[in-house]
Amino acid sequence: MAVTGTGGELTYRELCRRVDDLAAVLRGYGVGPESLVGLCVERTPGMVVALLAVWAAGGAYVPLDPSFPADRLRMVREDAGIDLVLTQDGVDRDLLRGVPRVLRLGWDGAAPADARRAAPAAGDDPAPPGALAYLIYTSGSTGRPKGVAVPREAVTNLLASFAGLLGLTPADRWLAVTTLSFDISVLELLLPLSLGARVVLAGAREAADGRALRELAVAEGVTVMQATPATWRILLEAGGVPGTVRTRLCGGEALPRDLADALLAGGARLWNVYGPTETTVWSAAGEVRPAPAPVDLGEAIAETSLYVLDDAGLPVSDGEVGELHIGGTGVTRGYHGMPARTADRFRPDPWSGRPGARMYGTGDLVRLAPGGRLEYLGRADQQVKIRGFRIELGEIETALRAAPEVRQAAAGVWTGPDGSPRLVAYVVPAEPGAPAGDEPPTGPGTVADGPRAHGEPAPPAPADLWPGLRERLRRSLPEYMVPAHLVTLTALPLTPNGKLDRAALPPPEAAPARTAAYRAPGTAVEDELAGMWAEVLGLDEPVGVDDDFFELGGHSLTAAQIVARVQARYGAAVPIVAFFENPTVAGLAGELERLDDDLGLSEIAALRDELDGLDADELAAVLDELAPGA
Repeated sequence: MAVTGTGGELTYRELCRRVDDLAAVLRGYGVGPESLVGLCVERTPGMVVALLAVWAAGGAYVPLDPSFPADRLRMVREDAGIDLVLTQDGVDRDLLRGVPRVLRLGWDGAAPADARRAAPAAGDDPAPPGALAYLIYTSGSTGRPKGVAVPREAVTNLLASFAGLLGLTPADRWLAVTTLSFDISVLELLLPLSLGARVVLAGAREAADGRALRELAVAEGVTVMQATPATWRILLEAGGVPGTVRTRLCGGEALPRDLADALLAGGARLWNVYGPTETTVWSAAGEVRPAPAPVDLGEAIAETSLYVLDDAGLPVSDGEVGELHIGGTGVTRGYHGMPARTADRFRPDPWSGRPGARMYGTGDLVRLAPGGRLEYLGRADQQVKIRGFRIELGEIETALRAAPEVRQAAAGVWTGPDGSPRLVAYVVPAEPGAPAGDEPPTGPGTVADGPRAHGEPAPPAPADLWPGLRERLRRSLPEYMVPAHLVTLTALPLTPNGKLDRAALPPPEAAPARTAAYRAPGTAVEDELAGMWAEVLGLDEPVGVDDDFFELGGHSLTAAQIVARVQARYGAAVPIVAFFENPTVAGLAGELERLDDDLGLSEIAALRDELDGLDADELAAVLDELAPGA
């Protein structure tokens, strides 16, 4: 078997036939080397067929995640100049409004019968190694996403390197959990297929639901998985990583020591992987050893060079800090349609020995340890990582400033009580009738009076400011880029030279940003659920039963944590889709009661509270009465 997923499964023979058939159709549409084809598909085996068929026709794919807002997908299509998109019947047709040519595929990648009949005979792959493989868009500091152009030879080098590194065999089964719009999907989809192993596709809902993800891994006998720290944590909270998953890769964000220790449990092998999109997925990998061994970035993969350079562009000595630069086969062409930006970040590589070789300046600060291993220290610019996704704060700020109710805006990152980073929107509200984007007023906290420790908090914002602003952001930004918190200020804090002082932006208050009137929990179950919410979201104020989880700062992964805790507490497996449909304490409590009216959840919670209040002798007496002699 080659691929299993929603809808069914494909053997290698069936996969090859589907790819050949669709590639022939695409050639009939004029697809060839350097052609760009949009992929707006669900996570079914047909997604894999579509990707491979675009390559077999000689073209390159552009991911268009159907969960992203229509405005963002339109922006990407226009920037890339896409006029052909492959999609499926289940995808919202409004997402592709205005696309000249749309080809709708089946779950297995089958093209419509009329398109297949009109297709020319299939031929060999006409694309050379240097041809474009995919164009993938990342967050842009100018307010628009930017496309990274990745050649085929860079993908080939990645796969060959990790094939030797991981030692996989055709018996392995790789659980693929990542959206096509995140480039680490390239490794988890293609490496298993290049080795005759099986790809197990997790659906979008399964990937965000730790319990469902664990059940899928167990049912399919999964042996390999790659994920960000956030996804690994929701799997651990849902009962742990199945023991069959012996090879584990973690990347996209720094790997904390406590998470590394948890993933090493049971003797599994764990790889910490690192790399920016501009150098083709991963550029370094290191097998993680138990503590006290450090968790570092490891070493360069094949045909890759890692340079730690100082401000003058010269290599640093052991123990010193510098910016990491990456050279070698994985270095991509640069940014689509942005020659100046490309020249700024992709510089000549004076150490490669190859004419015209370039290296990419990552903006990551690292310390060079003895033996050539690298210790990650953080970013040198305003780029951040949230749940593995790379985000330019400038893009969020541009979206905020476009709102008529906003006069000035900034974006920042706050570390929540669980240690995870969360985006914060800082807004100077517009006065009635004032145009958006006015210069900030002078006064306390602005350059007129010199810098302050924090921007001066504004009077309470209108009650509907955050819900309306958040909804506006959701129409233009993907979910992972929508801030979890709003802080209103009378003025943004500035440095003496008049620039935004990001270090002086205040942390958000841990208070609910509710739209519904506060209503206290009325049952023991509701009270416990409200407490779970406050703990997971880091809220000091009480949570009401009608408060919306996502308006309080929640997101898909924190929602998965709630569902996992509910199952651990009550033994009731609440489908995460039910939580998304009614994300309130009252809704979740109602779902628990609907699942099993005979559980007596309120009585169980009350009994647990009573038992928690007993001392050791009293508890022993109760147990002896229930089970004499036990």
